[in-house]
Amino acid sequence: LFPQETMPRQPRALGRLRVSSKSRGGRSVLDDLYQSGASKALLPRVSGPALTAVSLNTAGGITGGDRFDATISAGENSRLTMTTQSAERIYRAQPGEVGRMSTRLCVAEGARIDWLPQETILFDHCAFERRLSADISGSGRLLLVEPVLAGRRASREEVRTAHFSDRYEIRRDGELVFADATRLNGDVARHLDERFIAGGARAFASVVYIADDAESFLAPLKKLMPERGGVSLIRPGVLFARLLAADGYLLRQSLVPVIERLQDALIPRTWTI
Repeated sequence: LFPQETMPRQPRALGRLRVSSKSRGGRSVLDDLYQSGASKALLPRVSGPALTAVSLNTAGGITGGDRFDATISAGENSRLTMTTQSAERIYRAQPGEVGRMSTRLCVAEGARIDWLPQETILFDHCAFERRLSADISGSGRLLLVEPVLAGRRASREEVRTAHFSDRYEIRRDGELVFADATRLNGDVARHLDERFIAGGARAFASVVYIADDAESFLAPLKKLMPERGGVSLIRPGVLFARLLAADGYLLRQSLVPVIERLQDALIPRTWTI
């Protein structure tokens, strides 16, 4: 084994992605696309008025020292659904190195973004920090979903040493309307076993829906909540739900119907491949 001070540094993966949509002829079409490094985007043909973009990480995952940045924008009266090709894997990091991901969402007047990445999977000894900020104008709408798995139970994986920091800040017309932060350090499995943290769950998801009609979804979503899940209208126009499950398979069974109800459409096909 190498002493820490002489341990060779891992190659760093860097990626930048910029995707924006605009309205043309009653449909949402691509307005701008920029991609560099390990970040790429695909634009599959789908039916309906929304533009769907699928991001992929050609590095195959994220480890310490990697850096990914994305700016996703929906222009006036357009709708953009952003998802991922597969789950994002956060691998073991060398001491002192942290993988970072920063995302900015911009929703114009009358526009909508559905931010629907597949699961982020944390592996033992990973170190990962993620930040997401969103700016919504006027009647713009945002659906944000972030599922996380602490290891894969079917593979008997446990996350016993890790660092995971996750933070969201959402503003509407410049006013902060939603903020949430998750921080797990050390023995993640032990923390998640705590009764008032996750009660033994290894999979969890946050769902945020910000729109003028948010309250109308409260009652339907309450009926869809699993035993370990809850949904609240935390302020006018802001709906928040959190779901817990023993593993990723059970989480999807509860999460997919929630997404489809809020999206009023079938979940992106990449989720079913």
